[in-house]
Amino acid sequence: GKKKRNNIKLYVRRVFIMDDCEELIPEWLNFVKGIVDSEDLPLNLSREVLQQNKILKVIRKNLVKKCVDMFTEIAEDKDNFNKFYEAFSKNIKLGIHEDAQNRGKLSEFLRYYSTKSTDEPTSLKDYVTRMPEKQKFIYYITGQSRQAVESSPFLEVLKRKGYEVLYMVDPIDEYAVQQLKDFEGKELKSITKEGLEFEDDEDEKKKFDEQKKELEPLCATMKEILGDKVEKVVVTDMLSESPCVILTGQFGWSANMERIMQSQALRDSGGMSSYMASKRTLGLHPTHPIIRALKAKVAADKNDKTVRDLSNLLYEAALLASGFTLDDPSQFSSRINRM
Repeated sequence: GKKKRNNIKLYVRRVFIMDDCEELIPEWLNFVKGIVDSEDLPLNLSREVLQQNKILKVIRKNLVKKCVDMFTEIAEDKDNFNKFYEAFSKNIKLGIHEDAQNRGKLSEFLRYYSTKSTDEPTSLKDYVTRMPEKQKFIYYITGQSRQAVESSPFLEVLKRKGYEVLYMVDPIDEYAVQQLKDFEGKELKSITKEGLEFEDDEDEKKKFDEQKKELEPLCATMKEILGDKVEKVVVTDMLSESPCVILTGQFGWSANMERIMQSQALRDSGGMSSYMASKRTLGLHPTHPIIRALKAKVAADKNDKTVRDLSNLLYEAALLASGFTLDDPSQFSSRINRM
C-alpha cells in the first residue's frame, strides 16, 4: 500500500472520517500520533471541502503549535531530549526547510558537534553565548562525516582565531541550512565557500595584500595550466597548515551538496546540476613552503614540466582535502609516481 503520510485520525462528532488526512498536519510531523475530533466539520467531508476548509487550517496551525510546545518541554530534560533528537532530528530539519513560520522556533532544537563542543552536541543558543566579541557570524562546515570535517583544512585559521565551527554531517543539513539564514540575528556562514572575511588589523591586511601581489604570476600560470577545472586561482588567508584548498562559489553547491546530488539516482546530468555544481576557486596559502617552491620554479621557467605536474597535483590534493571526489583517480596516482 501507499506509505502513510501521517498518523493523525480525523473524527467528526465521534464518527471516524479518515486517517492520513494531509491537511491536518505537515509532512515533517508525520511521526506524531493522535486523534482529532471536531464538532464543527461537516460529516460528508470530500477532498475538495478539506482543501478549502478554514476550520481545518486552524486545527492544523494549533496541532503544529502543540507539537512545538511539546518538543520545548522535552528539551528541558537533556537525556530525554537526546533520545528524542536521535530519533526525530531529521523531521526537525525537514521542518526548518519547509515551515517558514516555525523556522525560528525549530532552530532552537538543533544540536551539532563543533570544534569546541566535542563531547556532546551544542545548541545554536549555546554557540552564540561562546562567540568572542569580534565574531560576527555563526560558522559551519558541511561534510560526509564528523571524521571527514574534523580534519578539514578549512578549520585551520578559524581554530587559530578561536572561532567555533559547527559540524553539519547529515545530508538534510545542507537543505535546512539553506533556509535557515540566521539565528538570533547572527548570519550562518559556510566556511567552505569563498568570500569569508575576518576582522584583521591593518598590518595583517597590508601583509596579505603584498603576498597577493607577489603571487600574481603564479596564480596566472596555475590558472593557465588548470584551465576550466577552476574558475580562478587566488591567494587565501584561510589556511595555516595546508598548501591550498578548493573554495566554492557563495551561491553554488558546497562539495558536500555536490556529493549528495551525485549519489541521487534520478538526478539530471545536464541542466540544474551543471549550473549549480560548484564554481571552484583554488586558494593558495601564500607562505607555505610548497607554494614558495612552485613560485620559484615558475619564475625560473614557467614551461617546466614539473610546474605542470605540481600544479595539477596540488589541485587534486586540494580537491580531496576539500571534500570533492577526483574525476580521474588513475591520473592522480601516475602523477605522484612521476614526481
